Amino acid sequence: MTDSISRRTFMQTAAAAVAGVAMASVLPPRLQAEEAAKPRLRKALKFTAIKPGSSVQEKFEIIKSFGFEGVEMDSPSGVNIPEAVAARDKTGVKIHGVIDSIHWQTRVSDPDADVRAKGLAALEQGIRDAKAYGADTILLVPGRVDPKHDETFEKVWERSHAEIRKAIPTAQENGVRIAIEVVWNNFITKPEQLVKYVDEFQSPWVGAYMDMSNMVKFGVPSADWVRALGKRMLKFDFKGYSKAKGWVGIGDGDEDWPDVLKALDEVGYVERVGWATAEVPADTVEQIKDISARMDRILNLRS
Repeated sequence: MTDSISRRTFMQTAAAAVAGVAMASVLPPRLQAEEAAKPRLRKALKFTAIKPGSSVQEKFEIIKSFGFEGVEMDSPSGVNIPEAVAARDKTGVKIHGVIDSIHWQTRVSDPDADVRAKGLAALEQGIRDAKAYGADTILLVPGRVDPKHDETFEKVWERSHAEIRKAIPTAQENGVRIAIEVVWNNFITKPEQLVKYVDEFQSPWVGAYMDMSNMVKFGVPSADWVRALGKRMLKFDFKGYSKAKGWVGIGDGDEDWPDVLKALDEVGYVERVGWATAEVPADTVEQIKDISARMDRILNLRS
């Protein structure tokens, strides 16, 4: 009997405690409104990754239904820009950025001056496309170090700088910033190198595009890159990377997301920019749903 009473008393006490916590977690309307009004990261996808949907508008509608607010488009691409703009306006899905889709092969750091000129032309057209979409950045990989083809670190730095500098007037004219991304191209592997690379332009029209997962390979925590870049960081994307397993799902890698989120707050990224773009395949509706849920979890977003 005593044991039974004790268990019943314990259960009643526990229930009361849980109820108390639940009541305490219900904020007054004013505080709820303040919480909802706080700046938060905004989920986006790379448009080329979205396979469901037979039109741009259908693709936008599908991703919007899972909480995505934006996309990044390629340039050049086969997408009809007026159609994409109309889809943007109908669905409310923002086209926040553009990606230079030929920068890997047609590099602005290529030893061949004709190739560099084509790379520059593509960058400038991408800037104009970004303006047409209503985007404010164009992602650019500046080059690839390959000593066998006369592409040393120093030459990639010098050649890419010279060509990008030529595009700055076009960027300023169109209100689109050039965002330099670090990838596995044997070029920039340390935060201080990217800071120096950006700062040497001495222009507000050139900044950095941070990939939180690419950086894991180089040994410096992604949050440290964020802190070093500060306001130079214009956008960021991610997937999932593990040193032991390679590419993994979002949230299953070695990225320290709590520290990354803390660093983003410290540099004012959420208030200043806010976009968080997943760079992963979105082959099915179920996959899009899963990506959204994973992003909600690692980015501390409300579902």
